[in-house]
Amino acid sequence: MEKSEIKGFIAKRCAKELKDGDVVNLGIGLPTMIPNYLPEGVELIIHAELGIVSAGATPKEGDANYDPYHVIDAGGGVASVAYGGGFIDSATNCGLIRGGHVDACFLGALEVDAQGNLANWIIPGKKMPGMGGAMDLLVGAKKVIVAMEHTAKGNPKILKKCRLPYTAINCVNMIVTEMGVMNVTDKGLELIEYNPEFTLEQIIAATEADLIIGPELKKMDMTGFEA
Repeated sequence: MEKSEIKGFIAKRCAKELKDGDVVNLGIGLPTMIPNYLPEGVELIIHAELGIVSAGATPKEGDANYDPYHVIDAGGGVASVAYGGGFIDSATNCGLIRGGHVDACFLGALEVDAQGNLANWIIPGKKMPGMGGAMDLLVGAKKVIVAMEHTAKGNPKILKKCRLPYTAINCVNMIVTEMGVMNVTDKGLELIEYNPEFTLEQIIAATEADLIIGPELKKMDMTGFEA
């Protein structure tokens, strides 16, 4: 798989986890691509940390709704508001998250481990964007899905135990990478889907945490989720 294809591939698989009417929060970076791959007939209420309720697909320069000065996402990238969407203040925004009204949260990670612990906000000694609303989302959303590349510079990001400071513990339900899809279970990480471009041996070698290979393991299938 070409490097340029990885993020779109992961976002496309994440889109399969959503159903019509879901309230969804998308983290910065890769997760913001997910709306571009929703199948026809599936409409989401996309919640953005800056107070957008029902955000639209990421606009491109030249689009009528491209407004880099007034509508941005939590990472400072250009965002849009879907028809019928609106804006809420910070107090209402936090109440929506903490009240358990977000069906699914998608975000990236520096590290995630076999217990579903997540580290994604700081590398000691380096300047990072900070935690933002991730801590609230990780404990308030009904389902937490990590969407990330499987390794960083060839080093595993899915570990037996996180080495970086935690964002939250026992919070991750699913991990989606370009290599496969893993559920976090009481027994550890179960590989439920794999990308046939990689062998099981390659996936295991790229994962520090032990993987449970179940009898119902299947290939990743993105039919119907093309952009």
